[in-house]
Amino acid sequence: MKDSCCAVIVAAGNSSRMGKPKIFLPLWGKTVLEWTLEAFQRAGQVDSIVLVIRPQDQEMVSFLSGKKLQKPYKIVLGGESRQQSAANGAVAAEDSGWIAIHDGARCLITPDEIDGVISDAKKWGASALAVPVKDTIKLADKDGMVSYTPDRSMLWSMQTPQVFPLEMYRTEICKAVKEGREYTDDCQLWEYLKHPIHLYRGEYTNIKLTTEDDLAVAESVIKKRR
Repeated sequence: MKDSCCAVIVAAGNSSRMGKPKIFLPLWGKTVLEWTLEAFQRAGQVDSIVLVIRPQDQEMVSFLSGKKLQKPYKIVLGGESRQQSAANGAVAAEDSGWIAIHDGARCLITPDEIDGVISDAKKWGASALAVPVKDTIKLADKDGMVSYTPDRSMLWSMQTPQVFPLEMYRTEICKAVKEGREYTDDCQLWEYLKHPIHLYRGEYTNIKLTTEDDLAVAESVIKKRR
């Protein structure tokens, strides 16, 4: 298997909860997308990049990518779901041994986290960034009645990138889309196949921008890094 890795940055969502395209929101003097691109540009384990976007965002994404990326990159259109968009990105990632799937709205990702999880995948076969859950979690029924308290020490909150062997991932994600199987993250696809996944501990700062409040948190994180 080739040692090279292609990062697929999925940024084709409609940002319905934010009310506007998240990747173009201003954040400490740059757009959200620029922060994400800079991290992957600086990551030593990333050899090429595929951006998966909405048709109406092509002009702006092309401009920002040309400004921020020196690595080989492609821009492809997303599908009707996040999973279809990831599949489109995997098809475009032609000549790599590994694929790192990342949510474009996780703009606080660091080059060290990216390099760490890719190296971890090469060691274990597949890996994903995650952090241990801090709060006690309850399972409840549809009426809100508590039924069970899982052991917090075994619970992790999933992040991205999530890293897999490219050829196998591409085959299986396209098959899942064709069969109508939808997963909330890419690790669930690997779980369905009964393949092992190692969790690589990331940082709690690697949040996904979802609401306006998250922008204030992101600015605070960036300010502390300065």
